[in-house]
Amino acid sequence: MKTIFVNEKDAVRNWYMIDAADKPLGRVAVKAAYMLRGKHKVTFAPHQEMGDFIVIVNAGKVAVTGTKETDKLYHHYSGYVGGLKTFTFAKKIERHPEAPLMLAIKGMLPKGYLGRKLLKNVKIYAGTAHPHSAQNPQPLEI
Repeated sequence: MKTIFVNEKDAVRNWYMIDAADKPLGRVAVKAAYMLRGKHKVTFAPHQEMGDFIVIVNAGKVAVTGTKETDKLYHHYSGYVGGLKTFTFAKKIERHPEAPLMLAIKGMLPKGYLGRKLLKNVKIYAGTAHPHSAQNPQPLEI
């Protein structure tokens, strides 16, 4: 069995759009991470950036089930004594509507250089407007 090596500049990379309104946070994040990695392609290689570009709109309207709106916590530590800040999901989505979805996708990507590189290929917007209409993103169903 031969290993497939595709030059990254020769790879075909498409643009997809996901509408996250009233969709579960985890389902949207899983689909986005899967498409960003390129696992749906025959030419997938775990060490290469072969995935597609993903545009996510209506990130501020993403749904969570149960009591996660008040119980799910996000922590940020500045590195100083007493520098731990904790936010609930409701506060986080109120201040930064894209942040919960970005953090969920980031946790599903590989850690290190490749994961940081792949995270730049996802564009998340709180509303329906986005500046990527020239790329003609195809709708992706969840």
